[in-house]
Amino acid sequence: MTRLIFLGAPGAGKGTQAKLMANLCSIPHVSTGDILRTAVTNQASLGLQAKLYMDRGDLVPDQLVVALIQERLNNHDAQEGWILDGFPRNLAQAEFLDSLLNEIDQPCDYVVNLDVPDDILVQRMLERGRTDDTEEVIRNRLKVYREQTSPLIDFYSKRKKLAIVNGDQLMDGVTDDLKRLIQR
Repeated sequence: MTRLIFLGAPGAGKGTQAKLMANLCSIPHVSTGDILRTAVTNQASLGLQAKLYMDRGDLVPDQLVVALIQERLNNHDAQEGWILDGFPRNLAQAEFLDSLLNEIDQPCDYVVNLDVPDDILVQRMLERGRTDDTEEVIRNRLKVYREQTSPLIDFYSKRKKLAIVNGDQLMDGVTDDLKRLIQR
């Protein structure tokens, strides 16, 4: 069984690697964005609650996101493992998630932090060519990400769950490092 949480700054390749590893391990890639969109589309009770916040442009409260994740991790296909992508984003969410995983007896194997220097991330995101991706905007997003994520790094490091993977290499190199990690 493989149960991983992926952390990484915007542009680090977190989503790409999470999908690759989920396919390789034949386990679900659980993205909070996908969960929210699916719950809203299916007009599930939790989805309708989330939609109220989303329609106003507000963040969906942590407890509601955790409830959606709990529902998703209780699905049959997630019993053999999962990869969480995009959650947790802050310390409060990490604490909620930690309690949830203990409650449903699905402990996380590793929290993978794809580590890429900011200058490389800026270069990658500028190369995407999105009109809203100016260097100033990108650097601000990275600053906010670092502020929110540094407590998560400490949180998971103290729990001996943190695995740092060099994300500043060719995609296949990152994938190979991740394969070695899950084969431990």
